[in-house]
Amino acid sequence: MNSVKRSFPVTGMHCASCVSNVEKALLAQGGVASAVVNLATATAQVTFDDNIVNPTAMKQAVEAAGYDLIVDEVKPEELEAQNLRDYNTLKQRTILSIIFSVPIVVIGMFAMNLHYGNYIMWALATPVVMIFGRQFFIGAWKQARHFKANMDTLVALSAGIAYLFSVFNTLNPAYWATRGLEAHVYFEASSVIISFILLGKLLEDRAKSNTSSAIKKLMGLQPNTVVRIKTDKSEEVAPIGDVVVNDLLLVKPGEKIAVDGVVVNGSSYVDESMISGEPVAVEKKEGVKVYAGTINQKGSFQFRAQKVGADTLLAQIVKKVQEAQGSKAPVQKLVDKIAGVFVPIVMLIAVVSFVAWIFFGGQNGATHGLLAMVTVLVIACPCALGLATPTAIIVGMGKGAANGILIKDAESLEKARKLTDVVLDKTGVITEGRPEVTDIAWRDGVDTTMLSSVLYSLESRSEHPMAIAITAYFKARDTRTVAIQSFDSMTGSGVMCLYAKSFYFAGSSKLMASMDLPIPASLGEKANKWAAEASSVIWLCDHKNILAGIAIRDAIKPGSVEAVQDLQKLGITVHMLTGDGRQTAEVVAKATGITEYKSETSPTQKADYIEQLQKAGKVVAMAGDGINDAAALARADVSISMGKGTDIAMDVAGITLISSDLKMIPKAINLSRRTVRVIRQNLFWAFIYNVIGIPIAAGILYPVNGFLLNPMIAGAAMAMSSVSVVSNSLRLKWVKLK
Repeated sequence: MNSVKRSFPVTGMHCASCVSNVEKALLAQGGVASAVVNLATATAQVTFDDNIVNPTAMKQAVEAAGYDLIVDEVKPEELEAQNLRDYNTLKQRTILSIIFSVPIVVIGMFAMNLHYGNYIMWALATPVVMIFGRQFFIGAWKQARHFKANMDTLVALSAGIAYLFSVFNTLNPAYWATRGLEAHVYFEASSVIISFILLGKLLEDRAKSNTSSAIKKLMGLQPNTVVRIKTDKSEEVAPIGDVVVNDLLLVKPGEKIAVDGVVVNGSSYVDESMISGEPVAVEKKEGVKVYAGTINQKGSFQFRAQKVGADTLLAQIVKKVQEAQGSKAPVQKLVDKIAGVFVPIVMLIAVVSFVAWIFFGGQNGATHGLLAMVTVLVIACPCALGLATPTAIIVGMGKGAANGILIKDAESLEKARKLTDVVLDKTGVITEGRPEVTDIAWRDGVDTTMLSSVLYSLESRSEHPMAIAITAYFKARDTRTVAIQSFDSMTGSGVMCLYAKSFYFAGSSKLMASMDLPIPASLGEKANKWAAEASSVIWLCDHKNILAGIAIRDAIKPGSVEAVQDLQKLGITVHMLTGDGRQTAEVVAKATGITEYKSETSPTQKADYIEQLQKAGKVVAMAGDGINDAAALARADVSISMGKGTDIAMDVAGITLISSDLKMIPKAINLSRRTVRVIRQNLFWAFIYNVIGIPIAAGILYPVNGFLLNPMIAGAAMAMSSVSVVSNSLRLKWVKLK
């Protein structure tokens, strides 16, 4: 199986039932594993086997359902230009529709006895219904051909019935006169319904374009041209598309960095806030990485391109956020199921209302029944239901991206709201992740020169942060290396090697205990002193004796204490897991205010610890570097990868924090809670609107107080329901995360 995941633009969708129709059409194709259609972004994310089905076949299936799937590669700027053209066309139709509708309303309400008034209204209503509102009739016909229905069906039926009924009454007033009734016309209803719905659609499209502003800003961070250094050292201005890996590029003061790379000459400070969310400029000098989209400050430097185009960190962020914005929260799946049967049920209610009015409505039962049927069809449009969740997710994801919080999908966003416990790895999460050797104590009578070389050579083979610290310590002191043999890494314990026919081990106290090696009194006193200072201890031994103790300290990050307090204020229990000894763990936990911690834990034990919490009914997040803590991250309900530049585990983690600042975790949880709260508000009002509106439209209040809802008011209410949902979602843009 060759699984492919692609996102395709979809045209012709208007409501939640459209989403359901497109998804069903795609999923009916053999080889399509999943299809997630998003109304707010007008896209379909499809996972399919390209050995079984191709995009052309999927396009044909979607077209057969009455919509269109754009399978050809379209540049974002081309799609944006097309969307702008569509918006301007809609705007023009809306304005003209309103201009034609105003005199119809004036005549219908204030000049009903005007000579030829009905014919004037007919003449004005015809272009509104037939020209400016033709999209609804075209859409309804496409759906009807496949025995389906959507928002277009409701609008076309309501406006069309009101228009045709009015035409009949204009041409045949005697039909009603002979029955003792007045021949009412509802041209104003048919035209105003379409005008209001077009206006609502216009406002909705405008608001939806604002929801994706975060992505537009990210995409606009990359410059269009670069200054490239040629082989003869001269400079040339080249398009960004011409840059390839290993090109030497020059960045001047105030310019945006075009691609990812590493500085080879010069130095400066770079503003990375647009990617990391951190406002402090970062120093860049030789050997330090730079990222596309960040802004150079005062200095100039040259850097070598390492990642270009879709491989840059900025491009990855944009891709991840777009995928996340197109994903569905679990609650949305229920909404889509409801929307799939909503329109047919509404049509049934409209017909039942009409029949009930004919039988029980008295002399004007037929007229009132017709109005009730039209009003039910107008007011029940499921647009608000379809927009309730995706608009909130788009704004929430964009807000997160602007603050350096990348959320993989809507499900992770929804789960983060329910968190009860957060488990933190110590190194690199609570602490700086840059351990340094602070002291070494040797056993009396050992050859320190030879053992230093052995320890240096042994640890230089390991990639563990502690090993890197020891290697840096000896390298700075020009320690020579020796030829070691049989190197082996023991996960969670330490490393070993063979040198001069003796085995040497470097590792934790747990490793020493497993080898039944007692710690000499002099080294034990040192170790206790180091532990009290929150230093970790690595021991060097052979198969008989402990030979040395190395103190390594990893400073606590400045914001860790505040971050732990913020999490606790959110009602979340904070846990710390570390492979360090008990005393070191105790000191760090006490300094940060963490009450739940466990020391000397292996990667497997970390995963087991999370599983125990889950068995106790907790919803658990794990924050780590995404590599050493892979098992624990996979076990957690929500995995959080702390930022390490391009090393972040973006494909694994549910939430990726570009910044390594621990304070971003409570911000991410706060964002999740606020976004889900907005989704619930949207769904509540969308459902309550229909629950209250449909019975009133059907005329349930008429026997009580004589109230019968006017179709024009129903059209306005329907339009405003969609606009209010999108506007409520946009509030997230101005929320301050803390």
